[in-house]
Amino acid sequence: MRQDKEVQLTDNALTVLKRRYLLKDQQGRVIETPKEMFLRVAKFIASADRQYGAQDQQVEQTAERFYNLMSRLDFLPNSPTLMNAGRQLGQLSACFVLPVGDSMEEIFETNKHAAIIHKTGGGTGFSFSRLRPRNSVVASTSGVASGPVSFMKVYNASTEAVKQGGTRRGANMGILRVDHPDILEFISCKSDTSEVTNFNISVAITDQFMEAVANGTTYPLRDPRTGKQFIRDGQEQALDAREVFGKIVENAWATGEPGIVFIDRMDRLNPTTLSERIEATNPCGEQPLPPYDSCNLGSINLGNFVREPLPSTYTLTSPSDGIDWERLAHAIHTAVHFLDNVIDVNRYPIPQIQAQTKKNRRIGLGLMGWADMLVKLRLPYNSGEAFELGERVMAFVETEARNQSSEMAAIRGRFPNWEGSVYRQDNLVMRNATVTTIAPTGTISIIAGCSSGIEPYYAIGFERNVMDGTRMQELIPHFEQRAKEGGFYSEALIQKVVSVRSLAQIREIPDGVRAIFLTAADISPEDHVRMQAVFQKHCDSSVSKTINFPESASKADVRKAYELAYNLGCKGVTIYRDNSRPNQVLSTVKEKERVATASPKVEKRPAILTGFTEKIRTGYGNLYVTVNLRDGKPFEVFAHIGKSGYTTMADTEAICRLISLALRSHVPVEQVIKQLRGIGGSAQILAEGGRVSSIPDAIAQILNRHFGAPDKADPGDSAREICPECSAPLQYLSGCYSCASCGYSTC
Repeated sequence: MRQDKEVQLTDNALTVLKRRYLLKDQQGRVIETPKEMFLRVAKFIASADRQYGAQDQQVEQTAERFYNLMSRLDFLPNSPTLMNAGRQLGQLSACFVLPVGDSMEEIFETNKHAAIIHKTGGGTGFSFSRLRPRNSVVASTSGVASGPVSFMKVYNASTEAVKQGGTRRGANMGILRVDHPDILEFISCKSDTSEVTNFNISVAITDQFMEAVANGTTYPLRDPRTGKQFIRDGQEQALDAREVFGKIVENAWATGEPGIVFIDRMDRLNPTTLSERIEATNPCGEQPLPPYDSCNLGSINLGNFVREPLPSTYTLTSPSDGIDWERLAHAIHTAVHFLDNVIDVNRYPIPQIQAQTKKNRRIGLGLMGWADMLVKLRLPYNSGEAFELGERVMAFVETEARNQSSEMAAIRGRFPNWEGSVYRQDNLVMRNATVTTIAPTGTISIIAGCSSGIEPYYAIGFERNVMDGTRMQELIPHFEQRAKEGGFYSEALIQKVVSVRSLAQIREIPDGVRAIFLTAADISPEDHVRMQAVFQKHCDSSVSKTINFPESASKADVRKAYELAYNLGCKGVTIYRDNSRPNQVLSTVKEKERVATASPKVEKRPAILTGFTEKIRTGYGNLYVTVNLRDGKPFEVFAHIGKSGYTTMADTEAICRLISLALRSHVPVEQVIKQLRGIGGSAQILAEGGRVSSIPDAIAQILNRHFGAPDKADPGDSAREICPECSAPLQYLSGCYSCASCGYSTC
């Protein structure tokens, strides 16, 4: 097979591939190159053509097209396809939705199915809306039901115990209808961010509820078993819609959750709405699915389709002239062919999913590199021209993807559930029930070396901690190139850029460049919503997008964004307000300078101190932590880890020595807790008080229990979440923290 070109990858892409994607031997050594990975995937996916009469030479030609598309980084499939195609596991889909029935047998059967899916690298979505409310009578036992939230916690614990083949963490979406009697408990179930950590949660909002919010009226709660108005103590139950909406807003403002999905709109716009209802979405919310359905995703890298150099006729008022539409159409057609083939060679985790998936043959072709395309075209992300271009690009993708699906249907046959779809009414023959989905593309965008999804840049520069402890400054390549061409590049400038989320105050950068290289912090929440809405207009499924807010945003601001999203036709909303999650670790130059310039006085240790010893269970064994006090405050910390190796004991001693030095130097214990809390490790477990992520996290939890820690970072600091694997900044996208440096993700 002739290969079009060698694979050109960034250092970050190579790091991610080596850690999670390339084949390894039994000793964990990488035995596959990126080129060999793309060849493995291309050949395996192309083999599906044989099921439709293709000869060996035709299959080889298809494999060549697939390889060239991926090796040029014009398109990449979702992670399970890259990881598992042509390998023993063979599970290639990313998104699954499972039903949760209202019996103990159904609940735990679904939990088993979810564990199987997580083991193969997929993410699962559930609606808990069928479960009877907490304290309802269970006739078979004469007991009372524990309610949806309690069983969501059972699923959460199960997810924690299952590692996805050593490649990805388990991720779930939990959804509850807004008219379920337990909705208030559900809305606040993640107000403690150490709870239900393996779930993103969303409230399924109905049109009736939104009308009640607009009118200031109550709305009825529904009995999940009968569908009629819920009765408790002889009274029909209803809630004030604005109060419930306010609770959703309040919790989202405080922690980023719950998100919301407009379930009636999802149902109404589902192409198979004539025969089935949407049950839930995948963990990031972009793929609404009926029970047992799945979807395999892939994304076009838009930045690769800008004409370089831009034609002489190009103008900012006509940016579409800068796009190679013909090459983009060819990529879309090849990608649809690829994704349809995945359905036929996929190894499904359970028979019900195989049957439902082949019934609808859903695929989800999406986009990444949108921010790259805009900067190459010299368009600000929040400009009118950018909104117009976004709608045109997505309409083009939708049209070309449907055309290709229709052409394939003429040869391979339409999807079996076509009779139960809207396409029958329109007499449109389709191979696939859905063809477009916009996913967050966290890890595959790192491999492609592009911006994620349709998001703006999170930051223009950041520091990365490489293996030998060296810290390196990294910039968005397009900005670095522009700075060098414009003559304003310098090491001093890089130091400024990597220390901030926005370039707005860096005057060394020309106004025209700052206007183009915008970050999520520069975009108003309203413009975030508007960008999501223009792409949603031409998307079969849904759009994964984070609506970012500054820390100073009010709850009223969040409420306005939700209402705008509903009015503009979005199918769901995920918001995040800066620093709204506790235990954020600062990594800015400002904080480093404050530490570096301080000259603390280290107190001498008295001969006698008293304190306490507490045991906490960790993934390395029981940890015994001794905290000695002086004047009622912690003065030094010792810890002993039982049944562990010398290295672990040495690391534990080192941590405690540094903690003690900090405390004796009058560093507030709250700052010590903040630095240690939530650090991830390879042996995370669920203990009595919640998840224990590592030895430093365990020590921080004990300190926090006795001495407390504030939830917010210091005012005025630019705070960023820090990756536990490489110490680069994490970005929050669609309910998940992900690292642009090493590919770590909380989903």
